[in-house]
Amino acid sequence: MKNLFVKLYSITAVFAAITLTSCDSEDPDPIVGGSTEVVANLEAGILNGTLTEDYTLTATTSYNLTGQFIIGDGATLNIPAGTKILADNGGTDVYIATLIGGTININGSENNPVVMSSADGNPGDWGGLTICGKATTSAGVDASAEVGGFTYGGTDDSDSSGIIRYLQISGTGAQINSESQYNGVSFYAVGSGTLVDNLAVINGDDDGVEFFGGTVSVSNLYLENNSDDAIDWTEGWSGSITNAYISNTVAGFSTVFEGDKANGNPEFNNITAVSTVGGTALQFKLTSGGTIDGLSLVGYDVDLDMKDAGDVSNVVFVDGYTPVAMNEDDPETADVDESAFTFSLSTTAVANTTAEDFPWVSSNVSFESSLLQGAVTGDVTLDASISYLLNSSYIVQDGAKLTIPAGTKITARDGGTGVYIAVLKGGEIDIQGTEENPVVIASAAGEPGDWGGLTICGSATTSAGEDASAEIGGFIYGGTNDTDNSGSVKNLVLKGTGAQINSESQYNGVSLYAVGSETTLENIAVINGDDDGIEFFGGTVSVTNLYLENNSDDAIDWTEGWNGSVTNAYISHTVAGFSTAFEGDKANGMPAFTNITSISTVGGTALQFKATSGGNITGLHLSGYDIDLELRGEQPISSVQIEGADADGTLITGETTKYTLNSGKDAAALDISTWTWINAGL
Repeated sequence: MKNLFVKLYSITAVFAAITLTSCDSEDPDPIVGGSTEVVANLEAGILNGTLTEDYTLTATTSYNLTGQFIIGDGATLNIPAGTKILADNGGTDVYIATLIGGTININGSENNPVVMSSADGNPGDWGGLTICGKATTSAGVDASAEVGGFTYGGTDDSDSSGIIRYLQISGTGAQINSESQYNGVSFYAVGSGTLVDNLAVINGDDDGVEFFGGTVSVSNLYLENNSDDAIDWTEGWSGSITNAYISNTVAGFSTVFEGDKANGNPEFNNITAVSTVGGTALQFKLTSGGTIDGLSLVGYDVDLDMKDAGDVSNVVFVDGYTPVAMNEDDPETADVDESAFTFSLSTTAVANTTAEDFPWVSSNVSFESSLLQGAVTGDVTLDASISYLLNSSYIVQDGAKLTIPAGTKITARDGGTGVYIAVLKGGEIDIQGTEENPVVIASAAGEPGDWGGLTICGSATTSAGEDASAEIGGFIYGGTNDTDNSGSVKNLVLKGTGAQINSESQYNGVSLYAVGSETTLENIAVINGDDDGIEFFGGTVSVTNLYLENNSDDAIDWTEGWNGSVTNAYISHTVAGFSTAFEGDKANGMPAFTNITSISTVGGTALQFKATSGGNITGLHLSGYDIDLELRGEQPISSVQIEGADADGTLITGETTKYTLNSGKDAAALDISTWTWINAGL
């Protein structure tokens, strides 16, 4: 992502050389009366009053917006490329408005945009730009706007209020009352004949843009750190937005989208939204909705919120995203009103719109190279000298490769299910840790469930079939290539994984979906995971040297006919309430386990096999478990082979599925004294 280091512009210096006349704060009426006086002020570089005739600004003049500047019915204001307008820090008394019948033509260019801002560009310094038109709105004809009480709305959906090209507007959103604020740009029943192309709204204390009915469309929209909603609409707006980049780096904003009231089914094409502070992306109230094509969300805690129990079918995702209800019992969403419906989307699409598409925008925000988020395309190699923040999903696409060199430290944001690393089918990961310098990926606190984990999807066989859909992320996995290679993972330490997806599913420390035998996995530690340490969903991959400590569900879990192996695993349970050391489920691929040590200080179950699952185990050391072996399926005990023979167990008194092993569990414990890499931290 492009780093945007340039200051908005040195606007204070621009105006320091001229003497500006502002409305006195004690003036009872800041609007200057009379067209002659308004034009005289314009000639002196002052915007104040109501313009009743056509006027063209000059780019060589430095203008000061000192109060309310209104373009009246029948008047036209032309603003040429390169014009700078400095707004007084006057709150709601300072704004620009175009009334019904008025026209504003902002003709900036990529090399010379038009800029409107207060001196510091701080949120709420001034009002913003309001445009009123004659298109239809569910508020009716000649409705009264909450901003300025202006009249808007009619029957002409092709109405034109003028042109906005290459406009950057900053520091807007002054508070009107407890319910209302100015927006960066407010479109009141603006018609489709109005052209809006290349518009940036930065540091607004309310919405970036808001549409109150109307049919106007916008292309190339840049919205950064608007405190309420980036894009807001209501009253049946039926236009479109094409190519929008939205950035949230300040906590406490409301949403990326907020749709309200009647559904005019507006269209959104190529929308990218990035947050470094969590939050909610898309929110739809009442019966509102829309059609979205080309969506990329990065870093949000909630992707979709149907605020008033609206029908989720009102929101159409052309990309094929399927909203999945988030768990109402999830602690992260437990405070959500019961009437609200929240959803999580599998938003893995590569962004079609990026910050680089807006080179003309000056911004204080820079997404440092240390921030990991979004899609990995091509070959990407991290730098071990940089302390990285995993801010959201970081997804290696088909054909791409992510290389993580020895000694790299990655801090995962405590963002639950929205924070994880995934490798899609056809993608590759190369984690190059060494015993002296392992790679560490962990949340700051390392608490269970802080973030997701590492997921790898391959093309090996699985009983789920080809191109199955994973419970994690909805990723596609499975094929016919049992020697598939998804890369190499060596000397990796993961802490604080296992975020809750729903009542049935959680992320694991490492999830291996149909990963093939040519993939290398060795020296992997998963510590304090809120679900499994490692889980295999089919596939043929094998793992050497696993350290699994206090994973709340199963230390090693497998299903869908996985038939690889684990050699040298040390499992530690010191926190009560975990599920098992082993959990095998579904079809029996008879995976092999060699040199397995599992020690509990809190009782519990060691080995559990469900359905028809089983396995071959040699070198087993169990200590401290209440139950050594549990067969919860229809399989005979012979499905579990220990030291080359049927498991030798005695049913625990009063039980029908739970056994104490008579032999085969007392091999010498695995010596991990040389596994110093497991102690690595951030």
